[in-house]
Amino acid sequence: MAEPRVLFDYTGHLPECPTWSEAENALYWADILEGEIHRYHLPTTDHTVLSFHEEVGCFAQRHGGFIVAMRNAIWLTDKQGLLQRKVCDNPSNPQLARFNDGGTDHFGRFYAGTFWGPGDYNGALLMRIDNDLTPEVIQCDIHGHNGLAFSEDKRWMYTSDTPNAVIYRTPLDEQGEPGKRELFHRFQPGEGIPDGAAMDVEGCYWSALFDGWRIARFSPQGEQLEEYRLPVRCPTMVCFGGDDMQTLFITTTRENMEPQEIAAHPLSGAIFTLPVAVAGVKKSLFIQR
Repeated sequence: MAEPRVLFDYTGHLPECPTWSEAENALYWADILEGEIHRYHLPTTDHTVLSFHEEVGCFAQRHGGFIVAMRNAIWLTDKQGLLQRKVCDNPSNPQLARFNDGGTDHFGRFYAGTFWGPGDYNGALLMRIDNDLTPEVIQCDIHGHNGLAFSEDKRWMYTSDTPNAVIYRTPLDEQGEPGKRELFHRFQPGEGIPDGAAMDVEGCYWSALFDGWRIARFSPQGEQLEEYRLPVRCPTMVCFGGDDMQTLFITTTRENMEPQEIAAHPLSGAIFTLPVAVAGVKKSLFIQR
């Protein structure tokens, strides 16, 4: 079985939202707590960083730049990260709920969920930015949104609620409108909790299991098929990339870790690569019309 390897000499605070650029042969990711978007160009090993004025929960590429969900609002930016247009404010109380996981669907629409900081009830939500920049809240009753992924046949949207240790799937109609959310997989204590995710072309869902030391692949019926162990406790998200879309990129974190744990596991916060036997589903750019 293949073993995960470190991509390059880097450790972040809370790396998330790995995004493969096929056109650039480069990996992008956010460091949420540092307010950064990173780019690593694989052929040259060039590593660049864009800095923002607040946390960057998630982003997607678009022609000419990015769409970025920060704590207080979602913005369009240019390629250098310069804010160009506010799309909408955070519909939650931004002091209590920052944006977290997100990405695009097959129609080029952008999704961003929030994480309810106080943890006293399921106060987070998932919203969508349509191609005409219209914002819409499409799901609520979430503690911490994560795990957004779409099946290649456009029939299903997958999400996870990390603190509640559950993965959901939601049926989609021909226009990509969501139906009623349903349970896909629930985790037991000690298994880890589902964080960011990606889909493969066989309809299987790959989840980073935070606090679980591993990545797991689940069948379309929610059965665990495979797992890959990591040398760090808290992977945060996965994405597929590479020339054949058969490389899994894995972000990890060192957020809230004691110095003793970081000393014992110094790769916490690193980015790993893992060759896999099946290709992943490509992500769309955000398409503005």
